[in-house]
Amino acid sequence: MILGAVLAGGQSSRFGSDKALAALGGRTLLERAVASLETQCDDVIVVGRGEVPDRPCAGMGPLGGINAALHHAHAQGYAEVLTCGVDCGGLAPDTMAELTPAPAYVADQPVIGLWPATAATSLDAFLATDAKHSMRAFAEMIGARPVTLSAKTANINTREDLAAAQEHIDGL
Repeated sequence: MILGAVLAGGQSSRFGSDKALAALGGRTLLERAVASLETQCDDVIVVGRGEVPDRPCAGMGPLGGINAALHHAHAQGYAEVLTCGVDCGGLAPDTMAELTPAPAYVADQPVIGLWPATAATSLDAFLATDAKHSMRAFAEMIGARPVTLSAKTANINTREDLAAAQEHIDGL
């Protein structure tokens, strides 16, 4: 079974307000991310917003969210976790297929990835070190391969990024 996890615990400092609640194409970024995972996963959780808190604590960036999702998945019997940030604007329907087999991540947006739930203990150990806690360093540590997706995924960090994504939707 595959668990989808939307990472939504960030501070949205470059955006200026809670990105998860920003509207794109008539739906919030959070709604869009959840909906895109629902089509590819058995279940979906939102990490960093109460349902599943970041692990080991808030403020650790995407790795804290992924760690929480991996632990949740492992405890609930899921084999893998498909992750995306709330700011991706939603994933293309074939994202999971393009990332299979796990572990794999999107080369230009490593927060989007397909991770084995068993990597939870490795991520715990990694986060306990003084090493630079980057997505790519974690991915390399567990042997994840970078993938270039056939469809570009948005990365909405500023209001300008949101406006550009809206213009793209309006142009379709």
